[in-house]
Amino acid sequence: MSNILDETNAEDIHHYTDDDMPKMLQWSESLRKLVDVAGRFGSWFIIPLVLITIFDLGLRKTGEFQLFLVENVTGFFGSTFLQELEWHSHTVLFCLVLGYGYIWNTHVRVDLVRENLAFRKKLWCEWVGLTFFFVPYLFVLLYFAVIYSYDSFVVSEISTSQVGLTHRWIIKSVLAIGIAVAIAAGISVWLQITFALFGPKNVRFPMMTVEWPEEEGGMVEGKERLDFSKTEDILAKKAEETKIRLAEIEAEEAAKNKK
Repeated sequence: MSNILDETNAEDIHHYTDDDMPKMLQWSESLRKLVDVAGRFGSWFIIPLVLITIFDLGLRKTGEFQLFLVENVTGFFGSTFLQELEWHSHTVLFCLVLGYGYIWNTHVRVDLVRENLAFRKKLWCEWVGLTFFFVPYLFVLLYFAVIYSYDSFVVSEISTSQVGLTHRWIIKSVLAIGIAVAIAAGISVWLQITFALFGPKNVRFPMMTVEWPEEEGGMVEGKERLDFSKTEDILAKKAEETKIRLAEIEAEEAAKNKK
């Protein structure tokens, strides 16, 4: 790490802005924003997943009342229909946040080796993983996912249950979309890592999966690490503000009494 810092100390470090960011990083940022939007959209499906699950479990405890609703109101109250809605919601949630987890560096890592490496070795580790494993594997997976959903569309696949959901190809297509989003995330990070490896050494820009040497240790799983020794004591601050306010009130009252 010290070698990298020595190199950048020779010249002033330049932090890229949106106006002077190179095309390579602009493409990376565009893909990152796409993945971010897809992930945030997919994360909302946790709400129907939880609500439908709770409703299904509660309704199942009613016994005969659920049968009455199915027979006299609508089959939507059937447990099979609700369970399929549950796993459909879970599929959308899981598939669309795959890439999102990567660009925010919150995916599962086994960092017994990587975390102890120097900055450029981390870059090379990430670059090799993306170039030869992550992106190629996802392209193969995307190929089979497209065939999987296309075959479902051609045969008009429906649920194996008579009271289940139809148009099974729609949810299978979400799998292909989720993999495509994960590929976009991988390419976005690859562009950043490639620029950091082979571009100028005295520039800085927001990195997604690797910390700059001078920022090392400041993040945990993509989130800022809290240093409680430097964190302001909120209770003490409030107490001090209250003390000052009381002193001001006493001063105002004393001034009024003198008048």
